[in-house]
Amino acid sequence: MKTIIVVAAITASTAMISCKNNKLVQEKINYPVTNKVAQSDTYFGTQVADPYRWLENDTSAETGAWVKAENKVTNDYLAKIPFRDQIHKRLEALWDFPKMEVPFSKGEWVFFRKNDGMQNQSVIYVQKGVTGEPRVLLDPNTLSDDGTVAVGDLSVSHDGKYIAYSINKAGSDWAEFFVMDIATGKNLPDKIEWVKFSGASWQGDGFYYSRYDAPTNGKELSNRNEYHKVYFHKLGTPQSDDKLIFENRNFPLRSYYAGTTEDEHFLILSESEGTSGNSLFCKDLIKKGSQFVILAPGFENEYNVIDNIGDKLLVLTNEGSPCRKLVLIDPKSPASANWKVIIPEKTEVLEGVVLAGNQMFAQYMKDATNRVYSYDLEGKLLQELQLPALGTIARFNGEKGVNTLFYGFTSFTFPTTIYTFDVTKKASIEFFKPELDFDASAYETKQVFYESKDKTKIPMFIVHKKGLVLDGNNPVLLYGYGGFNISLTPNFSVSRLVFLENGGVYCMPNLRGGGEYGEKWHEAGTKLNKQNVFDDFIAAAEYLISEKYTSPEKLAISGGSNGGLLIGACMTQRPELFKVCLPAVGVMDMLRYHKFTIGWAWAGDYGTSDDSTQFHNLLKYSPLHNIKDNVCYPATLVTTADHDDRVVPAHSFKFAATLQAKQGCDNPVLIRIETKAGHGAGKPTAKIIDEMADMYSFLFYNMGIKPKK
Repeated sequence: MKTIIVVAAITASTAMISCKNNKLVQEKINYPVTNKVAQSDTYFGTQVADPYRWLENDTSAETGAWVKAENKVTNDYLAKIPFRDQIHKRLEALWDFPKMEVPFSKGEWVFFRKNDGMQNQSVIYVQKGVTGEPRVLLDPNTLSDDGTVAVGDLSVSHDGKYIAYSINKAGSDWAEFFVMDIATGKNLPDKIEWVKFSGASWQGDGFYYSRYDAPTNGKELSNRNEYHKVYFHKLGTPQSDDKLIFENRNFPLRSYYAGTTEDEHFLILSESEGTSGNSLFCKDLIKKGSQFVILAPGFENEYNVIDNIGDKLLVLTNEGSPCRKLVLIDPKSPASANWKVIIPEKTEVLEGVVLAGNQMFAQYMKDATNRVYSYDLEGKLLQELQLPALGTIARFNGEKGVNTLFYGFTSFTFPTTIYTFDVTKKASIEFFKPELDFDASAYETKQVFYESKDKTKIPMFIVHKKGLVLDGNNPVLLYGYGGFNISLTPNFSVSRLVFLENGGVYCMPNLRGGGEYGEKWHEAGTKLNKQNVFDDFIAAAEYLISEKYTSPEKLAISGGSNGGLLIGACMTQRPELFKVCLPAVGVMDMLRYHKFTIGWAWAGDYGTSDDSTQFHNLLKYSPLHNIKDNVCYPATLVTTADHDDRVVPAHSFKFAATLQAKQGCDNPVLIRIETKAGHGAGKPTAKIIDEMADMYSFLFYNMGIKPKK
């Protein structure tokens, strides 16, 4: 059956609300007609309709016409908001300050990314030593006219001569690798294509990387990614000559990542079936003819090689230790009974370990904020590093045998500041401090613990101006994620300042499904336990209302990716609780998510509709399938992008079309579809500001708030 979309508009029951002399004036919004088809699937005897299945074809003319029509409706609505330009200009003013990412060193070189303020992409610099004069190594802004080409992975050869770097175009996960001579800044002729979910790991005159076969023409952004393979590329040779190092034809839905130790003694291979849990293999590169040996089998636990100490490997793992421990493994006798525990498990989560000088630096998380301790190589505690405040270590970069390491520190009102730490002097020195037009002293951050539906205590950060009056009338933005063992810790966001400046209260709960309290906390929000995540978020909203921070008329919720699923599930379960909903690049069709690109890898958190028990669980909360006829849903702005090949835009397309068709009141339901952008990484500054201006304009407008700045 040929799908036909009618782009002529019809009058919907939704209205645009404007303020005139404090009275609401309604203007009709005309949505495009989204054609329905007679498509349904039967799962274990249950028939499920999917009338907008045709929107999954992201390259069809019909879908293209629908996208154009929806964007016109959205742009027309946003253009009528009287303070949209004002918010945009304020965001530009706030954004225009220098920003730096945490440097890393390799031999005599120090590398870092820096943005002067409004550059679309951060520029990569290199200098000799900590005090050297920086020079531009690579400026991604020269790679495209509109800033939509981004530089992703950077990997320096162990001799410090070459750097391999990847580029991503228009936000896609697909990457191309190039190689540059660091001393001259000249590119070599090498070019690697169809790389995804991989870095470059050097050995001698080449590097290991992972890739997929070239996808079907026209399906690059939607085809399922299968048969991940590891190759070795030798400098100066074409990609067609690259040596296949590892593949597994028996398991197409597994991922493989290769890395070498700093001294190139070992090649480490990690095999995974999803986003958590992996098998670990290693190969002795010094011994000719050596083969991979398995260090840790199965996918129940996580194993991350930090580096080697002689002929043994330092491994961070949660096997038998949900909050993780550091162990030393001998590849000749890798059974867990033979492991030597270097840093035992504590009640706090051990997030990572970095070697620098002759010491180890361990980053811990306690109640979603960081602590750092140094140990000798035998695991003896040496000291705790003094951090500026309670907050987050943005990144720790060190090098074995080098006495200087770099780290960044940030919090909600503390922009990322870079420090060096001298291992011998045991002292931190400020390396880079940003200056911007924002008075942090006027704001405060608190952490509260509230009860979820099952009485579990959930922590939540609350940020607002000092002197906030708890009268139930404050605009609140509640942000969440709750999945994939990802922890939400205090972080600085330029765009959030617009909300805070105008009396907004920003709230961030640490939901189950994340990693804030180790693997048990993560598992408590996965598969059949996924409803816990939504209950935690809904309970956060109820707490904020009961404590008179806000009311349902002033409460907005937002989240992206898995957080977009969170928003979609909560707004369909408790629509009366929220005024504005902002689901971004969300996983909205829980019955079909695993059929696109890398979606199959999320089954460890979600389960799939291929299993009877999991199907019934997914159907209960899948946002797309729980939109009901004639229910009044909150004002909703769905955001996605045409090049998102992580969470394909069909999720958002079908969700928005369904919500528009079934909306039972005058609250607007809009979808904003960015072009030449993807899941979020590498998005140029100009596009970020445009999107944030639209989001905050929509939020304030539908709350009836006129921004002061």
